Amino acid sequence: MFGRDPWGGPLEISNADSATDDDRSRDLDRAALMRQLDETQQSWLLAGPGDQAGKKKKKYVDLGCIVLDRKIFMWTVGTILGLGVFIGFIMMIVKLVPHKKPPPPPPDQYTQALHKALMFFNAQRSGPLPKHNGVSWRGNSCMKDGLSDSTTRRSLVGGFYDAGDAIKFNYPMAWSMTMLSWSVIEYKAKYEAIGELDHIKELIKWGTDYILKTFNSSADTIDRIVAQVGVGDTSKGGSQPNDHYCWMRPEDIDYKRPVTECHSCSDLASEMAAALAAASIVFKDSKTYSDKLVKGAKALYKFGRLQRGRYSPNGSDQAIFYNSTSYWDEFVWGGAWMYFATGNNSYLTIATAPGMAKHAGAYWFGSPNYGVFTWDDKLPGAQVLLSRLRLFLSPGYPYEEILRTFHNQTDNVMCSYLPVFNSFNFTKGGLIQLNHGRPQPLQYAVNAAFLASLYSDYLEAADTPGWYCGPNFYTTDVLRKFARSQLDYILGKNPLKMSYVVGFGNKYPKRPHHRGASIPHNGVKYGCKGGFKWRETKKANPNILVGAMVAGPDKHDGFKDVRTNYNYTEPTLAANAGLVAALISLADIPTGRYGIDKNTIFSAVPPMFPTPPPPPSAWKP
Repeated sequence: MFGRDPWGGPLEISNADSATDDDRSRDLDRAALMRQLDETQQSWLLAGPGDQAGKKKKKYVDLGCIVLDRKIFMWTVGTILGLGVFIGFIMMIVKLVPHKKPPPPPPDQYTQALHKALMFFNAQRSGPLPKHNGVSWRGNSCMKDGLSDSTTRRSLVGGFYDAGDAIKFNYPMAWSMTMLSWSVIEYKAKYEAIGELDHIKELIKWGTDYILKTFNSSADTIDRIVAQVGVGDTSKGGSQPNDHYCWMRPEDIDYKRPVTECHSCSDLASEMAAALAAASIVFKDSKTYSDKLVKGAKALYKFGRLQRGRYSPNGSDQAIFYNSTSYWDEFVWGGAWMYFATGNNSYLTIATAPGMAKHAGAYWFGSPNYGVFTWDDKLPGAQVLLSRLRLFLSPGYPYEEILRTFHNQTDNVMCSYLPVFNSFNFTKGGLIQLNHGRPQPLQYAVNAAFLASLYSDYLEAADTPGWYCGPNFYTTDVLRKFARSQLDYILGKNPLKMSYVVGFGNKYPKRPHHRGASIPHNGVKYGCKGGFKWRETKKANPNILVGAMVAGPDKHDGFKDVRTNYNYTEPTLAANAGLVAALISLADIPTGRYGIDKNTIFSAVPPMFPTPPPPPSAWKP
């Protein structure tokens, strides 16, 4: 048998079992000496036991797919952990060290103009002004309104002055509050996003608090309401001081301010009811105040329905400045707001009565003023408002027929705003002539812009991409384009390259027809005639009436910045209310996309369970 020599050569082993260990050892030694050892073998022999024991065996880490030296593995893991700790430390420092956030994008021009437009209402406040009013040249004024009148003898302090004078016309003032409230109900989130929600709610409350003073708001039934405070008629001649003859700051007024009451004024009462009803929805989170507004609105609407008549009889001060042509449109308008504020179907029944719509002019398609929404004609606004009800709640029978009619007519009104249909003329600069070339066109343009923009939002919220004008389909973008074109014109995109909102842009009217803005705030009291020199001067007003939208250009896009020509330069409360509503509807908020609030206006409306139509009559052979 042969074995392997541990030193590298063959070795023959004897099979003799009797061979002793000593014999085998001598044979091995003899065989080893017979051949030459190589260098490796020699080094093994020369190395002592201590040298071989001193060498450490390398350790390895088996990772399954790869085997690594343990030292290399530990260095790698340590390096990775160290880098992780270092990166985490840097990130912690970055987070903890204060650093500036990138500034938000600048607001669009509609938002910028809106901030200013609201300030006009601050400048028009009457009575004791709050400390934060923000108009340095205004102060407390007309603190004896109502108390000095021999017939009223109650406080009528507060409210808003109408325009460049100091008269408080309740008819356009109430409409202005309704418009402001409507804009808040629809676009509350926008107002909140731009930081103006508290401001506009404060302005609305300033107006509604005054309206509540103009009648017995604690009673369920009333027999009179205040129509206005102050007098403006100067047609009879003479030099009797009044709010139009005199040119003086409201703070310096010392002449008597008569109070005009009415006992049959359905139009005024219904508009005041609309203002309180709409405001009650704005303030629904303040139950006590909201309920107070609703109670007052109910008394006013009831009074208007029972005591029929126009608030502006021929020859009266009201007829000269804010004549009402009818009260039927206020019945529809006020009835709609009363329904939204109370949920009482009796108001909806009035607003949707076919006879009511007929008297209000819903079928006067050939009328030159059809579709023109103003402080006098509320029907176009009422139709949009009730179209909203049909789009989102669809109450069905017995309201569906007239609601469908209002919806169709709203579509027709929107068509009439488009230049392609030639329903209204446009100036070469692009301003729609809703008042057919007469003076003071801007107030009508902003109202139309608001309705167009709002209706487009209604359609989008109802997942409706547009509407039909005859056989032609138009998208909601067409309505917004029209609305933007009107506001852009007003804000400076016009042939004169000037803004018609005071304080907005680089070029705007410097001489608005406004007593308070035109007389220096220098501590000197100028009497009734003492302010005439400030009225007649060609110098710019010493006080900037920020946010006031003036009356506007003529039908040729011309404008005269002349203080004494009110047809060009006088701002009004009603006009600015429409401007505010239009601006918020088109404002582009960079922090997000804000549409209308679909549900708040229906907060008082009970769940809809439409009454089925009556069964058909029995068949007769």
